[in-house]
Amino acid sequence: MTSLSAPIDTDFTALTSRPRVLLLPGWQDSGPIHWQSRWEALHGYPRVQQDDWLWPRRGDWMARLDEVLLDDDTPAVLVAHSLGCHLVAAWAAHTQHAARVHATLLVAPPDPERDDMPPNLYNWRPIVRQRLPFASLVVASSDDPYCHLARAAEMAADWGSAWWLLGAHGHINGESNLGDWAEGHALLRSLMSS
Repeated sequence: MTSLSAPIDTDFTALTSRPRVLLLPGWQDSGPIHWQSRWEALHGYPRVQQDDWLWPRRGDWMARLDEVLLDDDTPAVLVAHSLGCHLVAAWAAHTQHAARVHATLLVAPPDPERDDMPPNLYNWRPIVRQRLPFASLVVASSDDPYCHLARAAEMAADWGSAWWLLGAHGHINGESNLGDWAEGHALLRSLMSS
């Protein structure tokens, strides 16, 4: 019988130290040509499914995100688009499980406080502006029809997020014709390794 000279390492954190990626689409979900859908197909990143994409209720979306994060102990990197950015901010301000998130990529946050926003989004007012308890990067477009650049910069500052101006790419969605959006994926990989 052979004895071990060193104790067995029972710390399994190294096995789960690489974060998993979760996609958080915005209002009405992300269509088939949206970069989030392409990342889901290309890289196998799961999408957090919501029960109601048309009439999104902030509390319901927050509860669903909490469920998904509690289902797996692996730290997560959240990749949010549009209203998904506000989901991250609202969830982070109310959860006791923020440690389950490693970082978040916040792409094209809209301004739900604008007068011309549809009534479907009224319950996302006021914008939650608390500093995020994890690393974050806001990616904005200079001609986003749903948010003036100055407002996006304000949100990024309030959230304590780093800032990346993509240029003139609309709402950074399917209509922006970004394809697989390799530049965005490089930003994600940088966040994952931070």
